[in-house]
Amino acid sequence: MNENTVSIFTKVHTTVSFIFMIVINILANLIPFNGITTGQVSDSFPNLFAPAGITFSIWAVIYFLLAAYIIYQFNFFISKDSTFNPSIPEKIGILFSITSIANTAWIFAWHYLAIALSLILIIVILICLIIINHKLKQYKLSLKEKIFVQIPFSIYFGWITVATIANVTTYLVSIDWNGFGIAPWIWTIFVLIVGLFIGGLTIIKNQDFSYGLVITWAYIGILIKHTSASGFSGQYPLIITVLIVSIVLLLITNVYILAADKEKLKSLGFLKRN
Repeated sequence: MNENTVSIFTKVHTTVSFIFMIVINILANLIPFNGITTGQVSDSFPNLFAPAGITFSIWAVIYFLLAAYIIYQFNFFISKDSTFNPSIPEKIGILFSITSIANTAWIFAWHYLAIALSLILIIVILICLIIINHKLKQYKLSLKEKIFVQIPFSIYFGWITVATIANVTTYLVSIDWNGFGIAPWIWTIFVLIVGLFIGGLTIIKNQDFSYGLVITWAYIGILIKHTSASGFSGQYPLIITVLIVSIVLLLITNVYILAADKEKLKSLGFLKRN
């Protein structure tokens, strides 16, 4: 194998598992599996943490970016770029394939209302993405590696962080958990604060602007659901207040991270090097 190329094994298993995941996700809603779409399954377990439908458009962005990563590892974009480091795709390849397989299995579990299994599968995806992002932090990434590797997995990680919390909420609804007698809106505020803490801590720890944007997008989606006529129509003003405060804090954190990391700005071409 050429020292500047990714192994055929890694290229094949990551590409095949990714394509299979995309095909199953498309078919799940076209057929649809078990006679219900992915969104209809979510709607059948109503809860106050669920975002507006438009929020899920983030999946199109995630899949597009992951497709770019798949192409990138074939070295098509950088055939003469000496900064290409094949050890990165090799280090994260198996983990990425596991996320694709787990994502595919999640679709079946979700559509066939195996909510407990779907929760286990999404936790598997989350753990793999935590490890992937940790491994990426060990490298000094070039601009192209940031665009084609770091950003795709940061955004994927950000959305799965929120999706895991949502899946936990759905599971609790599916088993008719009474929340120890505490009102659902109080639990929702608690979950939103916990999500804000987890998201904010991860943004700061990883210095990850892309991850932070996705968490912010998710909270905006929940806010839309709570304020729109097709959602909760403002029935829970305290939840709306917590959401607005959380979004403001997330935006401030993102701006701080972006402004503090001048080297990242330089590498992205926003600031001139001395």
